[in-house]
Amino acid sequence: MDETSPPAVEPQQPTVPLGYRQGLITAITVLLGFSLTFLRYWSLEAPGEWTALSIVATVALCTAVLLQIVALARSLRLEDDRVREYRRTVLCFTSSTAVLMLGLLLAAIDAA
Repeated sequence: MDETSPPAVEPQQPTVPLGYRQGLITAITVLLGFSLTFLRYWSLEAPGEWTALSIVATVALCTAVLLQIVALARSLRLEDDRVREYRRTVLCFTSSTAVLMLGLLLAAIDAA
């Protein structure tokens, strides 16, 4: 008798519930669209002279856009179905939102 061992079964990793990734992708793209539109206005179309504060605000806005692009790229990967990867993507997106808020606050202070 030839005994065969059962096939190795990989432990099932928890996955994100259906619809979570789609919602995150939508949120990222909406905020990215706003960020790009505001950045275009702030850096190219707004009247006035460049100051140190406006440069810092623009750097913060550009950083937020880059973080949003990273979050979007992460959210489109197949690996983002895993809860651990999804949480990292949400953290990246949340960080981008905080940096965006800082940039908007600095822009508002500079415009006043």
